[in-house]
Amino acid sequence: MSFAAQILTLYPEMFPGPLGVSLAGRALAEGKWSCDPIQMRGFAIDKHRTVDDTPAGGGAGMVLKPDILACGIDHALAQRPDLPILAMTPRGKPITQARIRALADGPGVTLLCGRFEGFDERIFEARPIEQVSMGDIILSGGEMGALMLLDACIRLLPGVMGAASSGVEESFETGLLEYPHYTRPVEWEGRRIPEVLRSGDHAKIAAWRKQQAEADTRLRRPDLWERHIGVRDQSPSGAQRENKD
Repeated sequence: MSFAAQILTLYPEMFPGPLGVSLAGRALAEGKWSCDPIQMRGFAIDKHRTVDDTPAGGGAGMVLKPDILACGIDHALAQRPDLPILAMTPRGKPITQARIRALADGPGVTLLCGRFEGFDERIFEARPIEQVSMGDIILSGGEMGALMLLDACIRLLPGVMGAASSGVEESFETGLLEYPHYTRPVEWEGRRIPEVLRSGDHAKIAAWRKQQAEADTRLRRPDLWERHIGVRDQSPSGAQRENKD
């Protein structure tokens, strides 16, 4: 069975969008995944197809109505009750590569895309929805975040990437940033490829790449480095070794 993507959105024309080209587009054409955008306005019952209203307590912007959201979610659940529902929101838990890999290993995902000031909070109490964030940024809506999440999942599906190792030796897969890459020409604007990468000594190359990944992670993402150290220093019994770094 292929990976199924259902997207609840006010802008279904945004899908598959960039996922219709390159690796994801080829995988879509080959049936490795499916894309089903669902127009949320279709669940509105008034003649204006209203999906939002003013915030309770006052304030700027508009809020997506819980009754409309619930109708859309129930429709998606009726079609694919086996898919987890993720709401794209900056108030959600930051997505991780581990969660992406778990989703890619499953039957697919239903994505709920917010607009305006976001969702009526009661929808998260009434329906089984996981709130996720793609980073500490604010977008015009959840659609761009949904495209990012789907791209991250689709590239991990069997047969999508040319080399299986391409999905493993990358940033975040090992808890570290990926090591730097180089290619020909050997010298460019006075800068040379590190000699170790031209040595043919695979053990030395692996050691160099590991050292570079650790150094870059420590410098650029101290939050990742602290988590990596915590996992590395965890003994089988769960006790922490003394940190000597």
